[in-house]
Amino acid sequence: MTDRTDIPTLSRILRRHRSIAIVGLSANWHRPSNFAAKYLQQHRYRVIPVNPAYEEVLGERCYPDLKSIPEPVEVVNIFRRADDVPPIVEDAIAIGAKVIWMQLGVVNADAAARAREAGLKVVMDRCMKIEHARLFGGLNFIGVNTGVITAHRHLIIEN
Repeated sequence: MTDRTDIPTLSRILRRHRSIAIVGLSANWHRPSNFAAKYLQQHRYRVIPVNPAYEEVLGERCYPDLKSIPEPVEVVNIFRRADDVPPIVEDAIAIGAKVIWMQLGVVNADAAARAREAGLKVVMDRCMKIEHARLFGGLNFIGVNTGVITAHRHLIIEN
């Protein structure tokens, strides 16, 4: 099952919710979680690392779990195996998060249903960094910055 979240919903989530707890954030620069978190920081999101293995990641204090975070969290971005998601969703509900975002390859339909039941928005099997870049013009693969990507065709008038 892949995520069917529409573009207006993704855009609304990325525009409105600026506080992101990243569960499974690695301090290793070459890991996808670190790369995505650094990108989000550079785009003025408040990134809160959640990983019991570290004291600090990307200059931010790292917390062992969601319930240890002393400030409000809007989005819980999950970089963990799908089997690990249900207790993370329960903690996200307990702390009053608004969105569960499961990264690429992370799909847990039961946990998603539980989050929706509790009133949270759910995004599955998508990368927050990629979606932000795609929707707000940050894709620059191999030096090509395309600005805002759109599916709208431009009217071409030939003489």
